[in-house]
Amino acid sequence: MKRSRDRAASELFAALYPRLAGWCRRLVDDDETAHEIASEAFTRLWARWTSVEEPRGFLYVTAANLVRDHWRKVERERRAMRRATTEAAVRPHTEQSDPSVRLLVQSLPERLRVPILLHYYADMPIREVSVLTGRKEGTVKADLHAARELLRVHLRRSLDPTL
Repeated sequence: MKRSRDRAASELFAALYPRLAGWCRRLVDDDETAHEIASEAFTRLWARWTSVEEPRGFLYVTAANLVRDHWRKVERERRAMRRATTEAAVRPHTEQSDPSVRLLVQSLPERLRVPILLHYYADMPIREVSVLTGRKEGTVKADLHAARELLRVHLRRSLDPTL
């Protein structure tokens, strides 16, 4: 039993790790971090192996959450660096809006962020996103639409603060 479980986990790893790590790489823009996130997602899957019904969905949702945590950490470090630089310069620093799509996606609520990451960053069809998230296809489509609208509004605002 344990041998077949190990073999199944090994086959799943061989089949999914390269794509998952590549997806993470596009999101975090760093090979080492991407591999750490993908490895951590597999480690968490292995810890729950017997209770996870959809391993692929579990991996991608877990990786999406780990990517979000990484983005938050990077943003905290960026703010701390900005503060330190500003204090060292002893002059007011005008905070520029960062219209980065990555930061805007990061700011979305999880309900909208996960479908965006799976559909647009992992190139999964809506049907597959529906299965992985346990939501109906219509709900996924509505969430994608709502997320695109929020992103559009935020992007416009960040480019033109008078809006």
